[in-house]
Amino acid sequence: MKIKPAVVVILAAVFFNLQLNAQDTTLVQPEFLQYQNSKWVDSVMEALTPKERIAQLIMVAAYSNRGEKHKKEILELIKEQKIGGLIFFQGDPKSQVELMNDYQQAAEVPLLGAIDAEWGLGMRLDNTLSFPYQMALGAIRDDSLIYKMGQEVARQVKRTGLHMNFAPVVDVNNNPNNPVINYRSFGEDKNNVAEKGIAYMKGMQEAGILTTAKHFPGHGDTDTDSHLALPQINHPFERLDSLEMYPFKKLIEAGIGGVMVAHLNIPALDSTGVPSTLSKAIITGILKERLGFKGLIVTDAMNMKGVTKGNEAGVVDKMAVLAGNDLLEFTEDVPKAIAEVRKAISQGVISQAEIDKRCRKILAVKQWVGLNNYKPVPARNILKQLNTPEAITLQRKLVEASLTVLKNESSLLPLKKLDTLKIASVSIGAEKRTKFQKSLGLYTDVKHFQLKADAKASEINEIKEALKKYNLTILGIHDDSKYPRNTMKFSEAVQDFISELSVENNTVISFFKNPYALNKIKNIEQAPALIETYQDSEITEDLAAQLIFGGIDANGRLSVSVGKKFKAGEGLDVKGGIRFKYSTPEDAGMDSKILYGQVDSLMNQAINAKAIPGGQIFVARDGKVVLYKAYGLHRYSDTVKVERTDLYDLASVTKISSALPALMKLYDEGKFSLEAGIDDYLPDFKNSNKADIPFRQILTHQARFKPWIPYWKNTLRKNGSYKWNTFKKDSSARFPVKVADDMWLHRNYKKKIFKAIKKSPLEEEAKYKYSGLAFYLLPSIVEEITGKDFRKYIYENFYDKLGATTLTYRPSEKFPDERIVPTESDFLFRHRPIQGNVHDEGAIMMGGISANAGLFANANDLAKLMQMYLNRGVYGGERFIEASTLNEFSRTQFPENGNHRAIGFDKPYLEYKGEDSNTAKDVSKDSFGHTGFTGIYAWVDPQENLLYLFLSNRVLPTRENTRLYKLNTRTKIQQVLYDAIVE
Repeated sequence: MKIKPAVVVILAAVFFNLQLNAQDTTLVQPEFLQYQNSKWVDSVMEALTPKERIAQLIMVAAYSNRGEKHKKEILELIKEQKIGGLIFFQGDPKSQVELMNDYQQAAEVPLLGAIDAEWGLGMRLDNTLSFPYQMALGAIRDDSLIYKMGQEVARQVKRTGLHMNFAPVVDVNNNPNNPVINYRSFGEDKNNVAEKGIAYMKGMQEAGILTTAKHFPGHGDTDTDSHLALPQINHPFERLDSLEMYPFKKLIEAGIGGVMVAHLNIPALDSTGVPSTLSKAIITGILKERLGFKGLIVTDAMNMKGVTKGNEAGVVDKMAVLAGNDLLEFTEDVPKAIAEVRKAISQGVISQAEIDKRCRKILAVKQWVGLNNYKPVPARNILKQLNTPEAITLQRKLVEASLTVLKNESSLLPLKKLDTLKIASVSIGAEKRTKFQKSLGLYTDVKHFQLKADAKASEINEIKEALKKYNLTILGIHDDSKYPRNTMKFSEAVQDFISELSVENNTVISFFKNPYALNKIKNIEQAPALIETYQDSEITEDLAAQLIFGGIDANGRLSVSVGKKFKAGEGLDVKGGIRFKYSTPEDAGMDSKILYGQVDSLMNQAINAKAIPGGQIFVARDGKVVLYKAYGLHRYSDTVKVERTDLYDLASVTKISSALPALMKLYDEGKFSLEAGIDDYLPDFKNSNKADIPFRQILTHQARFKPWIPYWKNTLRKNGSYKWNTFKKDSSARFPVKVADDMWLHRNYKKKIFKAIKKSPLEEEAKYKYSGLAFYLLPSIVEEITGKDFRKYIYENFYDKLGATTLTYRPSEKFPDERIVPTESDFLFRHRPIQGNVHDEGAIMMGGISANAGLFANANDLAKLMQMYLNRGVYGGERFIEASTLNEFSRTQFPENGNHRAIGFDKPYLEYKGEDSNTAKDVSKDSFGHTGFTGIYAWVDPQENLLYLFLSNRVLPTRENTRLYKLNTRTKIQQVLYDAIVE
């Protein structure tokens, strides 16, 4: 027997009512319901006509980027039709606030303002933050982060003068081809969707914003976009009830304020074929009666083809009201909609009392969000107040927590033993160096390639050939779409290239696309290391690079299944924290307003005073880089800006960056003793006045050594010309030491320097007096102990392993001059401006290789060495120096003698001397570091786990420029760091 459609509806209703008694009746009711019969609501109801009460159910679309004509149209609807609310779409925050204030002023009853801010205001408004899409949030294991996101989104929505967010999406996306939900869903696991939805909802609602779970009864399993047509879902009731509707039930139980109904044709719930938005069986029968929802029921946009096709504007709105909706979103014909509802009342299809009940519900919402005490919202400083450092930090934390490692064979990630790796990166789908590649380059030397999405075979073959030189390839697979679609625009040849590299045992892949797209690339699941980031943005690219090198952890879990390759819930934990995390001050317990504002001010002051032409500042706390910035110019007279990658002459910071780490390592190995003297390692010093003076005294500068010797003056005749056996204009076997392009020093002059040191007299009293003499000898001592070339030894044992590729002697051999910041214009010795060679005369006469001076670096690479010290000898997952050794070398050795110095390291003065001190007043006594003559400052403080670097070329154009010292710029900036610490 054929059952008529009407009978099916009746039978379904009976079944739903039978099931009603089985429902959990311990629902948390929406908070706004308490105001339905409040004095304010009563007073407003009394003032509204029956027609105006209908108008309160209507919310129209408003834009802040459509000019005066659109504004006039909205004002007419407010004044003439008395509509209840506005939903804002495209525009900018300032214009939106100003418009909303104008609209509220024109309204007799305050307007309810809403927005679609599923991933934050960035979904609709320019210059605002976008948090990760919900598919990425679904990968996060810590729901408290999503709760915090809800609070922050609510704060921003309120700041723009609005009261309601049409979020969260709690559709279970179990159809990879879903064109409209997809990345907007928390994923395919109903429990995960529900948990994430509740966390997001509670965060928003507890911050005073009404939320709506959407799109009821579940829009996840469709391959049709309801904006364009009416999707049909053919699952039986049991499946819909246990899966699609599950998250909605849970959010209703948890007290969500609103539910948005989708435009869907679901025969198992309503066999008449009407869209669910217009279905009384679904809205009243299921949502209200069976699920017991008493909150605000909102339609999906009433301009979408899924509901408008075959239905007249205005008439369709009346149908939505009759089905049980409380609020009509995006009504296209307001007068017609009101007229149609009034007609339905007059025909007895719906009662005025029912309309009044829904009107009261909307007014109750308005009171709950504070509209009973409405005040205009200020537009001033809105962008600054929206895009706060705290919000940006939360945005980064959410992305970080979502990163999902799907493959990590042999614990390849994070990368270790950088000295064994020759790394290339290929950004696929990019035409210029990507943020991903720039961030990779922060950790070590990486050769970068780009490959267009439609690259030709010849271009691919060229990269294949180039990659043969490298033993590790990092692939970044990028997305050129604003939204992470489940499509693949790469040519077949490019996809084949990815497939080929995936089966190599030296490939790391970071997939900056929708996870469903993984299923479109053959063999990608075979990659030794595979990271899913869910979307492509500067933040995901930056953090994926940090994950690869161990700057951050990874513990995300895949939110959807990817064909037969991966299942939802898969993911591997990767422990990071072994190298720098490049983050925000707030992530490290510091105030970015204090830090950035005051450091910038002090640097600009120094530059304007011509104390320095420019510089680099690097600050890290708890291993998190909170400030890494370049300022000013290379020279006062040019326009070449300082870049973060530029190299500076480190001057005396070389003392703690070259031979000192080597000596500490040799001390660990029992090959170097602090109680031994120079003569124990350099026999020529046996009969000198420096024999038997222990290195403990030498390296703390109380060995009675003279401060310095002007070696270069000994090369001159009385008339100012060079002695015949010192310099020649061309190199030769006898004159192999380059001092300048046309200055080559005699091969034996190093012996003369050593002889001068050996014969130099001693000071009378053994007290602190800074001396650089012994540091000329230390490279030879290291070579004597190890039997290895000094440079090779420190590169192999320290710099290469640290990934500190710019920390180097003789930088001109590796880097172009335009990357090396110039120092002094030397008109005494070399008679030329100095760039690319060490400034110190003695060091350049040692061939540029000394422990007194000679090292160059950018701030980022010097910081790796300093962080290793701060970590008590560990960095990158490797131990370089024993902690006990660093403790010994970094402590003050002879305080009883008035000497504040440690072994090799400088320390704070024993008593703070105000502006005459070598550190800021809040620096701890445990801190240590060094300064450099060229304007360098390198310091670490174990008590605050704080690292600070100041790189400059204050000696340009002359060393007589002492303004940097007079301004105390370096220590003033150091104090700012302590002032900025908030926890």
